[in-house]
Amino acid sequence: MSRVLLVEDEQLVGTMIRMNLESAGHQVDWLRDGQQALDRLQAETFDLVLLDIGLPRVDGLEVLQSMRRQGLLAPVLMLTARDDVATKVQALEQGADDYLPKPFDVAELIARVGALIRRAQGERALPAEEVIHLGEYWVNLATREALTRQGRLVLGEKETALAALLVRSAGRVLSRSDILDEVWGMDATPTERTVDNFIVKLRRLFEAEPEAPRHILTVRGRGYRFET
Repeated sequence: MSRVLLVEDEQLVGTMIRMNLESAGHQVDWLRDGQQALDRLQAETFDLVLLDIGLPRVDGLEVLQSMRRQGLLAPVLMLTARDDVATKVQALEQGADDYLPKPFDVAELIARVGALIRRAQGERALPAEEVIHLGEYWVNLATREALTRQGRLVLGEKETALAALLVRSAGRVLSRSDILDEVWGMDATPTERTVDNFIVKLRRLFEAEPEAPRHILTVRGRGYRFET
């Protein structure tokens, strides 16, 4: 049975979500503010976190940032009444795995929860020795642990996926559209600018001179290419 942490301050919404997820076979712990969520996440592990943005005390985006800074890798599905593109992009860039605006269809919620949990379980099943190298640095794809210019860090899911895509496509130019399709999915909200921002992040982590990269190269007018 998968264990889900639901962080939602609206009584009716929270009751509906918990009832339906439990009917689908998940164990649901329900909290109503962001500080409670941070405290619980530091003490216990969950297979997935359902996180509202507009929470009392500590908002959902701050909870998400804190999780990723602490290396907490549970997939996060954001639930919020905010449906603007800027908020979606902000949540995804800060480490959210998916984003579902309210009001939503319960069947879609259950499907997304199941898909995220299956994907995370599949990633944990990767052999621990599956490591990719970016110059003198590396990323363990099973744990997302990385050796970087800033020391040992745990990367976000999208950072890990992008690094893996670049390394596995070494020598081949990847367009921004290709990267969006492979890393975020064809129906994802992020734009080509999001790809550029993530490339900048990876260069800061893995290039000795981020402003003059040797491995993660820009191919003007076409996209990016990784060179060993």
